[in-house]
Amino acid sequence: MYVCMCHAVTEAQVKKEIDAGANTPRQIARGCRAGTDCGSCVRRIQALLGEHGARPCPTARLAAKLGLADSEAEAAPQGGAQAPAALPVRSLRAA
Repeated sequence: MYVCMCHAVTEAQVKKEIDAGANTPRQIARGCRAGTDCGSCVRRIQALLGEHGARPCPTARLAAKLGLADSEAEAAPQGGAQAPAALPVRSLRAA
């Protein structure tokens, strides 16, 4: 059965990506392009991730909390990375 009609990606191909370690729709998209065009298949991809017990890695959960993209999260250090400290804000008032 097709999951992504735009790129003719089947359910078997998505499951293969999950078995290879994909934990998010974006990671699946990198492997087989599903979900990269119209986006109507993303909910089905999320359902397949849930059905197959895929769990977001700690870095992905941290990225979601910080609002980072997956590529930024993958560059973040593993094991309890913290958000960068806030930069001081300069006053706009004339000194």
